[in-house]
Amino acid sequence: MSATEAFTNRQRQWDLVASALQEHLRHVAGERFDVEDLESPRTNVIVFHGLGGVGKTTLSRKLEAALAASEQRPAQWGEPAWSRERILPVRIDLSRSVGTSFEDVVLTIRAALAELGRPLPAFDIALRRYWEAQHPGESLEEYLRRGGLAAKFGKGMGQQVQSALADVAQTLLLPGTVGSAIGQLTTSLTKALRERRQTVRALAGCARLQGLLEAEPSLEALSFYPHLLAWELAQLPADRRRMPVILLDTFEDVGDRTHRDLERLIQRIVWLMPNAFFVITGRSRLQWAEEGLQGQLDYTGANAWPGLDLQAGIPAARGTRPASEPGRQVLIGDFSPEDCDGYLARRLSHDGQPLIGPDIRAVISQRSHGLPLHLDLAVARFLEIRRNGRTPAPDDFDHTFPALVARALSDLTTEERHVLRSVSLLDAFDLELATRAAGLTHQAPARRLAERAMVTEDPYAIWPYHLHGAIRAALQTTDDHTDDGWTTTDWQRAAERALAALGDQWRNTTTAASGRTLLVACLRQGLRLARDHRLTDLDWLTDAAIAYDSDAIWEPLAPPARNQATTPHGPGHTTGPSLDTPADALTELLTTLARRQREHRERTVDHLTAILTTSLLPDELAEMAEYYRAKANRDLGRNETSRQGMQQVAADGGRLALRARRGLADAARIDGDFPTALTAAQGLGFEGREQRVLGDIWWAHADLDRAITAYETARTEAEQHGNTGEQAITQARLTLAVAFTDPARADDEIALAAQLLGGLSQRATTLITHIAALIRDAGAPDVTDRVQTLRTELTVAGLSWLGPTLDIALAFHHAVLDANQDLAATTDRLRESTTTGSYAYYAHIAAALGNLPQPQPPVRWLEDEHTIRERWHTLVTTRQAHLREAS
Repeated sequence: MSATEAFTNRQRQWDLVASALQEHLRHVAGERFDVEDLESPRTNVIVFHGLGGVGKTTLSRKLEAALAASEQRPAQWGEPAWSRERILPVRIDLSRSVGTSFEDVVLTIRAALAELGRPLPAFDIALRRYWEAQHPGESLEEYLRRGGLAAKFGKGMGQQVQSALADVAQTLLLPGTVGSAIGQLTTSLTKALRERRQTVRALAGCARLQGLLEAEPSLEALSFYPHLLAWELAQLPADRRRMPVILLDTFEDVGDRTHRDLERLIQRIVWLMPNAFFVITGRSRLQWAEEGLQGQLDYTGANAWPGLDLQAGIPAARGTRPASEPGRQVLIGDFSPEDCDGYLARRLSHDGQPLIGPDIRAVISQRSHGLPLHLDLAVARFLEIRRNGRTPAPDDFDHTFPALVARALSDLTTEERHVLRSVSLLDAFDLELATRAAGLTHQAPARRLAERAMVTEDPYAIWPYHLHGAIRAALQTTDDHTDDGWTTTDWQRAAERALAALGDQWRNTTTAASGRTLLVACLRQGLRLARDHRLTDLDWLTDAAIAYDSDAIWEPLAPPARNQATTPHGPGHTTGPSLDTPADALTELLTTLARRQREHRERTVDHLTAILTTSLLPDELAEMAEYYRAKANRDLGRNETSRQGMQQVAADGGRLALRARRGLADAARIDGDFPTALTAAQGLGFEGREQRVLGDIWWAHADLDRAITAYETARTEAEQHGNTGEQAITQARLTLAVAFTDPARADDEIALAAQLLGGLSQRATTLITHIAALIRDAGAPDVTDRVQTLRTELTVAGLSWLGPTLDIALAFHHAVLDANQDLAATTDRLRESTTTGSYAYYAHIAAALGNLPQPQPPVRWLEDEHTIRERWHTLVTTRQAHLREAS
């Protein structure tokens, strides 16, 4: 077995660095560039930020190696436009664990420049003066050796500093050893610079050297010395000149928003070295371009740092904010699934083959949400399982790691940690929702958290903020063992607060359009919260469920399946679809109602029966389940069972009583008892869909003008009530009537129906428009084949109640073609399929279309059968005449 470094492609990041670096090389080489200009905007920095574990340090190290040697550069990165001799990479780790001080930052940069092979006297003299004042009796050379800089960069710096001091001492004709004469040397040099002596004309070109040597040699003064380094680099001959590329990693450990002292000093280095290029990696974006930081930092605002301005953007990387990212501030995205798999395949191998199998790689990749740290931890777990003598299996990796929580919480304040745990309960959130879920009275912690890289933003969403999937899963499923870790009760209370906050947002929405979208979004989050945390009080969810039902749009609501791996922090969490709480029952009810548009009605009946058996729902929701079970039974052709359910709902006198009365009217019509149906329809009003019921009655009597008028009235009422679902239903019924009388108009009406159905989940309604299209096209050669295809769809969907309507479309087609034998066969099939009494009058309609003998038993029409038969047959002769004219 071999374990190798597996660097997953960061092509976009390399392209950005290469492009920015090439641009900066051209800028520095330009005639207008002045290294001593302290006023011009700075474009010598690029920032890569992202959440902990996303691979920032790995990227920083790989960039350093790639800039130092071409053989270290990944092949896919391609050849840069500059020669390696022009670049000098210097990587500095700023993490607290390393303990890098500001002095170390300055010394590291100078030590790296020792590779140039010559003293940098302006800086070296100032540095020696500072060192003697701040570290009396401590050798600079010994400090470099002890800190590892001498081992990393060699002893050239110490030798060059000594050489610089000796050269200046000789120039000034100073007696004694240089080491004991540093004070005298700087005094003499300052005097010589002030008097503009020819002997120091080389150093006199540095306009600010005199002032820096006269200043108190403090840490503040040291922070300005990088200007001297920049000036010295600019004096080098063109063939010896190299650009330092300084990579500052773990920048989040420099400080926080309250304590910016070290950040101010490091920012000063970046500003004072315009001929160097800086690559900064950290968890948070730099705020240097914000005007509000004036006074905390020396150089702030978009004019000073145009590349860091949040208003100037480039397309965001995969998995990042969709709007834009600043031109020189780039959020490092997660690995794609392909990158995750490639990383795991290359990380461990045996005889040249991946040691981690594809099934395990798939589980790890899915659980990682693209976070490289999760991949590393999974690899370590894989090796640990093997060391214990067991063969790893996919189930061994179907979990998260506590280390992810520790990394996520490490640099957050107490309030930010509290908000982070709270929003991990939510799929998405805004500042107000996060604040309410956390039980806080002020939004500042939520706002600070939202700016962290672990939170991505979609400004066009209802709730713009989304917690990174891997962090969210880890928080929900892992006991983080921190001092402020939550108890089960804490999680439960947070879930209750979040549920209440969602309800308040929904109730306070005033506009109808956004209200429907917010309703569905609140239901999706609220149902999952109530179900997963076993909340017994449904509260606003009952009203929201009723509102969801009233519009008949049926957007999918099903939250992710609950299981032990993703259902945290509380006793009694179970796997499987068991219904133990009112929240379980309500979730199952609403998801069943939405799914019934896409599955067989038999399954709908089974689900609703199981829900009603639990008796967990309050009466008004149990009424909803009973009503839709009766509707599903009607769709399955169980008219008597459906009638019984509707009678029960109507007798209870609840919210759905009018709809149940409509169901009874429909049941009477289906049985061919039209006088009873007409009587039941009276007084239903819009809530009972009276005009739609009347339209169905007149349609059966071929009184299509009257039916069309009723459907149009019903559609107008639905539009006035803002009920898009009912608009679509009545429009579909309208197409079924218009298709018989006016094929040209039917085109427009079917198109309008399709428009209204766009975005809705109404399968039966959609299929009605397909039947209408068949009626419109009666006489066309492909109608019979289309009927067979549509019949299969009806069977799969369990919508047997539409079968007779489809047969009427086929009968009309045969009658138009005078295909009497086919028409007779269709009529016989209708008679056989309606022997139970439901839709038996459809056989009468089919026979009337071709003037075939009247079937038995008779139908209780509202008019005499002869009149009705004449109307249906006239539709056939009119269509035949129309086709003759068209040909």
